Amino acid sequence: MAGSITAARHLRAGLSLAARASPRAQKLRLGRVPKRLSSTVSTASLEIPLDVFTPRHIGPRDDETTQMLKTVGYDSLEAFVRDTTPAGIRIAENSLTDAVIKPLTEAELDERIREIAKKNKVLRSFIGMGYWNAVVPKVILRNITENPAWYTSYTPYQPEISQGRLESLLNFQTMVTDLTALDVANASLLDEATAAGEAMIMCLAALPASNKKRTFLVDSGVFPQTIDVLRTRALGFGVNVVVADAQAAISDPAIADDLIGVLVQYPRQDGAIIDYSDLTEKVHALNAQVICATDLLALTLIKAPGEWGADIALGSSARFGVPAGYGGPHAAFFAVKDKLKRKMPGRLVGVSKDTMGHPAFRLALQTREQHIKREKATSNICTSQVLLANMAAMYAVYHGPKGLKAIAERVQQLTQALATALSAKGYTVTNSTYFDTLTVEVASAADVMAKALEKGINIRKVDDTHVGVTLDESARLHDITALASAFDGASIPQSITGGESIPASFLRTSPYLTHPTFNAYHSETALLRYIYYLQAKDLSLVHAMIPLGSCTMKLNPTSTMAPLTWPELGSLHPFVPEDQAKGYHEMIKELEEDLCTITGFKACSLQPNSGASGEYAGLMVIREYLLSINQGHRNICLIPVSAHGTNPASAIMAGMKVVSVKVLANGNLDLVDLREKAEKYKENLAAFMITYPSTYGVFEDTVTEACKIIHEAGAQVYLDGANLNAQVGITNPATCGGDVCHLNLHKTFAIPHGGGGPGVGPICVAEHLAPFLPGHSQVKTGGSKAMSAVSAAPWGSASILSISWAYIKMLGGSGLKTATSMALLNANYIAKRLEPYYYVKFKNGAGRVAHEVLIELAEFDKKGGLKVTDFAKRLQDYGFHPPTCSWPISTCMLIEPTESEDLQEIDKFCDAMIQIRKEADDIISGKQPKDNNLLKNAPHPISVISLSEEEWNRPYSRATAAYPLPYLKTRKFWPSVTRIDDAYGDLNLMCTCPSVEEMEAKF
Repeated sequence: MAGSITAARHLRAGLSLAARASPRAQKLRLGRVPKRLSSTVSTASLEIPLDVFTPRHIGPRDDETTQMLKTVGYDSLEAFVRDTTPAGIRIAENSLTDAVIKPLTEAELDERIREIAKKNKVLRSFIGMGYWNAVVPKVILRNITENPAWYTSYTPYQPEISQGRLESLLNFQTMVTDLTALDVANASLLDEATAAGEAMIMCLAALPASNKKRTFLVDSGVFPQTIDVLRTRALGFGVNVVVADAQAAISDPAIADDLIGVLVQYPRQDGAIIDYSDLTEKVHALNAQVICATDLLALTLIKAPGEWGADIALGSSARFGVPAGYGGPHAAFFAVKDKLKRKMPGRLVGVSKDTMGHPAFRLALQTREQHIKREKATSNICTSQVLLANMAAMYAVYHGPKGLKAIAERVQQLTQALATALSAKGYTVTNSTYFDTLTVEVASAADVMAKALEKGINIRKVDDTHVGVTLDESARLHDITALASAFDGASIPQSITGGESIPASFLRTSPYLTHPTFNAYHSETALLRYIYYLQAKDLSLVHAMIPLGSCTMKLNPTSTMAPLTWPELGSLHPFVPEDQAKGYHEMIKELEEDLCTITGFKACSLQPNSGASGEYAGLMVIREYLLSINQGHRNICLIPVSAHGTNPASAIMAGMKVVSVKVLANGNLDLVDLREKAEKYKENLAAFMITYPSTYGVFEDTVTEACKIIHEAGAQVYLDGANLNAQVGITNPATCGGDVCHLNLHKTFAIPHGGGGPGVGPICVAEHLAPFLPGHSQVKTGGSKAMSAVSAAPWGSASILSISWAYIKMLGGSGLKTATSMALLNANYIAKRLEPYYYVKFKNGAGRVAHEVLIELAEFDKKGGLKVTDFAKRLQDYGFHPPTCSWPISTCMLIEPTESEDLQEIDKFCDAMIQIRKEADDIISGKQPKDNNLLKNAPHPISVISLSEEEWNRPYSRATAAYPLPYLKTRKFWPSVTRIDDAYGDLNLMCTCPSVEEMEAKF
């Protein structure tokens, strides 16, 4: 290891240990420092940087690494890695070095990204098409967007330590249901276009199993990027997407007789506000669904979709305080009528109660989701956009109903003023109704756009003789004055009079956002305190290690996060001219090249905006390739039973049939079963999906042989990159035998999880698959034979790509490899410390695990009635987020520490698990009752610890419940509720902010 650690690391190690030592120890250390600095210093040494990133990212210091290696039985990191990884898959030592990817110090990184950012031109963009210039309130920007307590938390599967963001997400759902006037909303989807794709398949799923209908009608006023994604989604389900004037096309018997649903844009892309109530009646008469893609700000002024009969409403919430970010990330919203709630994709937050009867929030109706339904799922949604949804929710809380309406009225008035000016100059505004968008007939669209550009304004080309303009909250009078002058010197009038731009019959009269939450926090002081009140309820990486297996909750470095909110990265519309985004293109190209270097593949697409989206994109690329070689009949996908639930769901979405493959008792893939099934289905075999290292936490020796079996059958290998953090610099997916893999940039490459999103799931592919990488209807990207888009924006969640780009650049080749090696060591150290107390389920022949360790808890259920959940909830009392529970095996915990955690934190976790084992033994031996004990009653929030003596009916002390180990007396994170009753929440479903009356009635 010595060769890969710099002098700066040793300096850092000394400082770090000194800072954590006792005062006396610090004095002793300082006492060894000479009284005088050396009088002779080489000036050349002054060039050696002190802000090298690798030692700042990796948790263990050199002496800690030595100690951990000794514990697991090794003298060197290299020897340990050799025993942990199969020889047959290791890449050459010089494959990933600092010569291949040169590391930058933090200061150098800052200089470099500033240079890149300057190449982006930040102009005023009134292009529209579902993207706006958001005004992000500084109190939200500083205290949520830039706050690691919000962006480093995980999806709230452990609700007792997630009540803050769950409440905020409930606010988001309430905001959406109020504005759309529908019954139930989820906690966000990836973007508007993919939300429309989910809705289209919902229409299909809502029909009886015997249904043969397959036509989905899309109104011609829908955004083109949405249509592009719909065409992609339709392929896997055999849906026929018809784009036409929906109001006319519904009368066509060929469409009507085969209809599953209709999608309309409200307001339309051209800005028109159309009354769809008659269309809705006709569609319902055909037993089909009406989907409305809409705009939340517009809905403060115009009649809600639910009021004119829409079954589903969706759109982007980015207008509520989320930057454009060159396309994302943005939180899509999705609301449905009550009858469709069990078909709805995505996370759903509901109100339940804890064991003390107090109201508490948790994820509801999880049986709808891919990790339960697997190959029976029609959606593979896993990651959503929680951080962005929370920003949008706080925006609504901050402004309230009156503030939102005032913003909407200002936008509409500015649009009306511009329309008046253009009409007075002789231009025809083709849409007589509008909220924020005008379509203008001109002699030459190119000439008008050029004149607008001279004034620093981008507008949209509709065709050669029409342009489009979409205004937003950021627009000011001087903006539209400058824009009007581009139309032959048109000028804004001194006053405007109310017109019929919104028909009187379509003005909104119903109330919205009436809950006290949206009417109580309108000063910055009040909102700031509300944000921190919620934040205090959630455990994140600012508090402790989050050892979730298969989730890679590593450090999200501040240096990589800081540029995210710069205007040069945050303010670009995704459809600006290419010369205005040169910085982005340079960064994207470098990131694609680095990811190809790391994976060993030829080409990369950054468009998929989640890991599940990457899975789907990779399988669709395989589908396109097979079609190109006249093998389109191949539709069987082999998937191990240990695979993540998104794998079979993604295969179904890609139009494939799933056949499961067995695993052996030692956790390895059953090659006999694989070979038999590859032979059985060889004429129709399309793909094999495999996660490596396996979800059981081991490197399988036979991965290359498995891939060879598949290739000999004429199929492609999809390697799921969820566990790539165990591969970087040691092996790669191409060497293992893959043809395509997806990567989770929110795992391996340090994009934060955001409490459940955003994520990025790029795919890397071999040369023969490169031509089929996804393209886009509005911006040239993808391969030479590009398939249609999988996301709304050309590069998906483009703004957060800067995080992974910066992470790779600062670590460099050697740092990336060291990070992987340390992730492996940390996991094996945990396995070694825990194995006297817990059964480590799977190891390789040398007794090693990979980057995560699977422990078996079945014996505790048999002996003491203790479930995995009991261990998880008790671990919360020790200040830790539990590991992944009951997956990939229902009786197990999957533990992944990552390379970012130091020995002190890892030992605290191990100490906590060992102490819990002792508590479990007391239950098994009868020292504690099986139905009233530390584990069954966990967690123990302050509301329990503060019970009176008369109420305290537990056979253990308050101190034992709250402070089972000494460190907790000085550093304690408190769960905010007791264990939550999931069944009650699903049986009494409530997915909006409960009223005072509802709280009294139910709780």
